[in-house]
Amino acid sequence: MNKVELLAPAGDYNRALTAFNYGADAVYLGSKDFSLRARAVNFSTAAIRDIVKFAHCQGKKVYVTVNIFARDDDFTRLTAYAKQLAKLRVDAVIVADLGVMQVFREHTNIPIHVSTQANITNARTAQTYVNLGASRVILARELNLKAIKTIATALRGQAEVEVFVHGAMCMAYSGRCLLSNFLTGRDANRGDCAQPCRYQYTLREAKRPGEAFPISEDQHGTYIMNSRDLCLIDHLSELIAAGVTSLKIEGRMKSEYYVAGVVHAYRQALDGIKKDYQHELLKIPHRPYTTGFTLGDTSSKQYADRAASLQTYEFVGLVKSPTELIIKNKIVPGDTLEILSPHDYDGQTFVWTDAVANVPESVVTFTCPYPLRPNDILRKPLPGVPTTAPI
Repeated sequence: MNKVELLAPAGDYNRALTAFNYGADAVYLGSKDFSLRARAVNFSTAAIRDIVKFAHCQGKKVYVTVNIFARDDDFTRLTAYAKQLAKLRVDAVIVADLGVMQVFREHTNIPIHVSTQANITNARTAQTYVNLGASRVILARELNLKAIKTIATALRGQAEVEVFVHGAMCMAYSGRCLLSNFLTGRDANRGDCAQPCRYQYTLREAKRPGEAFPISEDQHGTYIMNSRDLCLIDHLSELIAAGVTSLKIEGRMKSEYYVAGVVHAYRQALDGIKKDYQHELLKIPHRPYTTGFTLGDTSSKQYADRAASLQTYEFVGLVKSPTELIIKNKIVPGDTLEILSPHDYDGQTFVWTDAVANVPESVVTFTCPYPLRPNDILRKPLPGVPTTAPI
């Protein structure tokens, strides 16, 4: 299982370093333009150059998202951008638009990965993209294992197959949504989604002005659009057996803590380390989990009854040096802290005996019985939240 690629999100330079530090084989990121996460911090040209250099020194890879649905007036800048990325030696670009794909074919030798936004749901479509020059296809999230295997078998020896295994999902078909455009004027297909599927809606009847009825789920189903988060950590061997070569984690808008915790869990699962991963992933901010469509059980609940995330642990500090901690949330004497780390002391706990630390982003000195290293994370259980809550 450790031969398959673990692909992690990188919303900025520090989160890219975190992903690599906690076991990602590759990261995907966007610049300020042409990416479907326009409101992420994203990367400058200099930052892309630096993270590519770092990754290549580690034997790892960097993919750049260029997955907007382009308009005609985008292409002059797109052509210049393509040439710029070629100079930066990125390992691939992720595209959803045939015109954008053509630009990279004509002006660069950068490998092309076709985005999930392209809605690849069958082997013929996948083969067509490969014939046009794609080296990898990222399949639609609506497929089950049988469909994934059919496509991977058809492409064997010609192109790689990538699937999402973890993170937020969109109620629209592989992310092609117009709700944001319609309700807010922010174009989801050009990177500016306002996530209106997460809003709380009510129903109004024409003859009862001013009276709102809540919309909720019952035994007959629901019309709510708010999706659960995908979690396939217990089914990685099945995906790999189906022919998947890259496992992708969603989350370019997510925190360093999210990236570290999720990447670490999937890295350990791929490396065969025995652990209760469902319990571990409850510690990370998430909505209730689902296996989505992957197992072919469309009766499984995919609706989440709240937009806010859940978690059983709180991120309280990021290690700057063995004796310095960057504070993220309040720590008081007597708190039992757990270590999240790619090193041997991962999962160990100790009691905080230093002074109260309560100023976010301040740096404090502290003592710990373990030889912590930069970018290790300290967290603590949230009071009143069961640490074994069901997924």
